[in-house]
Amino acid sequence: MTHKKIIEITKKIADRSQASRTDYLDMIEEAQTAHSAKGLSAGNVAHATAACPVADKKSMIAGDWAHLAIVTAYNDMLSAHQPYERYPNLIRGFAREFNATTQVAGGVPAMCDGVTQGQTGMELSLFSRDVIAMSTVVALSHNTFDAAIYLGICDKIVPGLLMGALQFGHLPSIFIPSGPMPSGLPNEEKSRVRKAYARGEASREELLETEMKSYHSAGTCTFYGTANSNQMLMEIMGLHVPGAAFVPPETDIRDALTREAVKQLVENAQKTQTKNRIADIVNEKSIVNAMIGLLATGGSTNHTIHLPAIARAAGIHINWDDFDELSQIVPLICKIYPNGKADINQFHAAGGMSYVIRTLLDNGYLHEDVKTVLGDGLEAFVSEPVLKNNEIEWRTGPATSGDANIISDARTPFSKNGGLRALSGNLGRGIVKISAVKQEHYLITAPAHVFYDQNDVVAAFENGELEKDVMIILLGQGPKSNGMPELHKLTPPLSALLEKGFNVGLVTDGRMSGASGAVPAAIQITPEASDNGFLGLVKDGDMICLDCNNATLTNLTDDFTSREIKSTDKTKTSYKTMGRNLFSTFRETVSGAETGGSIFFEDM
Repeated sequence: MTHKKIIEITKKIADRSQASRTDYLDMIEEAQTAHSAKGLSAGNVAHATAACPVADKKSMIAGDWAHLAIVTAYNDMLSAHQPYERYPNLIRGFAREFNATTQVAGGVPAMCDGVTQGQTGMELSLFSRDVIAMSTVVALSHNTFDAAIYLGICDKIVPGLLMGALQFGHLPSIFIPSGPMPSGLPNEEKSRVRKAYARGEASREELLETEMKSYHSAGTCTFYGTANSNQMLMEIMGLHVPGAAFVPPETDIRDALTREAVKQLVENAQKTQTKNRIADIVNEKSIVNAMIGLLATGGSTNHTIHLPAIARAAGIHINWDDFDELSQIVPLICKIYPNGKADINQFHAAGGMSYVIRTLLDNGYLHEDVKTVLGDGLEAFVSEPVLKNNEIEWRTGPATSGDANIISDARTPFSKNGGLRALSGNLGRGIVKISAVKQEHYLITAPAHVFYDQNDVVAAFENGELEKDVMIILLGQGPKSNGMPELHKLTPPLSALLEKGFNVGLVTDGRMSGASGAVPAAIQITPEASDNGFLGLVKDGDMICLDCNNATLTNLTDDFTSREIKSTDKTKTSYKTMGRNLFSTFRETVSGAETGGSIFFEDM
C-alpha cells in the first residue's frame, strides 16, 4: 500500500498538471496517427535506405520488420561513453536476431564535467543539456522509426536525451547504459589528498597520481554523482531492463543485457494493442518515483533542476516544494560516497537497485502501478539478471541487504528523512543537500564574504583570508549569468576550513551537484543575483544564517530588508568567457533553476 502522503503529493502534481498533460498526450496521439501512415514518399524512402545493407533495405522497404533508431552520445573522451563505440554494430546484430533493423539516427554532444570542472568550458554544461534535447529531436525527425534506443550515461546527457525522447513520446523506447568502471583508489583517500593539496601539504604530482588511480578505466566514475544518479533514475522509472544500471562494461553479462534490451524493445514495437510508449511510462507516478529514488539514495542535487525539466517535457509540473514534502517522509537508505564510504560497485554488490526498489515497495514508498519497458508494474524490477549459457535469466533479487552499512532496510533507515531540503528566506529559495553534512553543521551563522568568481575564493583561501568563521557568498553563477557551472573546485578548500573547526558555509546561485560533500551549501538560489535576486544585496560582513533543520536561509543584518535592489551589472559583466560570448541566446531565454533551467518550458 503506497504511503498516504505520497498519494496526496502525486494527486496534487496531477491536478496542477492536468491541462498541460492533456495537451501533451493529445500531441502524442496526433504524432501516433501521423506515424502510422508513415507518409514517406518514394524519394524519402530511397534516401533513408540508401546506405543500408541489402537485406535490411528490403525489410525496411517492405515494412515487415520493426525499425529501431539509435541515438548515441558516444565519444571516447568520456570514460563512461567510450564503451558505446561498438554498440551500434552490437545492436544491429541483436536486432536481426529478433526480426528488426536499426540505424544510428543521430549523435548528440557529450561533454565531461570532470574535464571542465573549474574551467570556462563548464559554463556550457547546463546549456548542453538543451542542445542534447534538440539534437535528439533532430535525430528522430525523419518519421522513419518504430522505436528508439538511447545510449547515454552522464550528467546532462541522460536528462537531455529523455527530454528529446518525450517529444517523440509515441515511440516505444529504452535506455541502455554501459556500466561503471572497476573500483580504484577509495573515494575517501582521493578526498584526503585533495584537501591536503588545498592546504599545501601534498604536491601536484601526488594529487595527479591520486586522481589517475581514481579515474583509471572505461566506465562511469564510481562515486554517486549525477551520472550514477541518472542510471538509478532510469531503472526506478522503468526505462532500463531490470538490473542494467550498474553492471560493468566489456563483460559478457553487460552484452547479454544489451541484447535483452533490444529484444524487449522489438517486442514493444511490434505490439499494436497495448500502450508501451515512453509517453505512457513517464507519467506523474513515475516522476514521483524518480524523486523518491533520488531522496532515498542521497542522489545528485542536479536533479532538482533536471527532473522538473524532464517532467515539463511530458506536460507535468513539479517544483522544489514537492521535493521538500517528499523529503520529510522518504527515508535515506543508502550510504554511497560522498554520503558514505562505499562506491557504486560496492552498492551494486550489496543488493543495488533490486534491493532498493524492493524495500521501498515493501514499505509503501513507491508507486507499483506504473508502466515500464517490461509492461505493467514495477514489481518486475526487484528481479536481477544472471547469465546462464550466454542467456539472461531473471531471479528474485535479495530479500535483505548484503551490507547494512551501505543499504539499509526502509524500516531502519540511516535517516528518517531524505537527503535534500528546499530552503527559503529573505535571500530567496534554494536547495541544500544534507545527506553528507554532519548534524553539528546543520546550523551555520557567520559573516558574509562576497565573491563573483570561484577562482577568487580559492585565491582567498590560499592567502589565508578565510581562516575564520565565514559564509562564502558566490554570485553570478546562475543560468542567466554564466550558464550555471558546477563549483566543485571549492569543495577541497572549504572542507579543509571545516575540518579546522571553523563555521563555514556556501551560498550561491550556482550548482554543486552530486559530488558535494560535508560543507553545508545553499545552492541554486533563485532569483539569481543577475536577475535582480536578493542575493545580490548581500554585503561583506552581513550575518548570514543557514539553518538546515528549519530549511531557512536568512540575512540577519538589521538594514538588509530596507536595501533597494539596484543594477547587478557586476554579476553580468564579470565574465568574458566562451560561455558569455557564444551563448547569449540561452541566457536570454532560460528559465530559473526551480523550473528546470531550460529554454523550452518557461511558459508552460
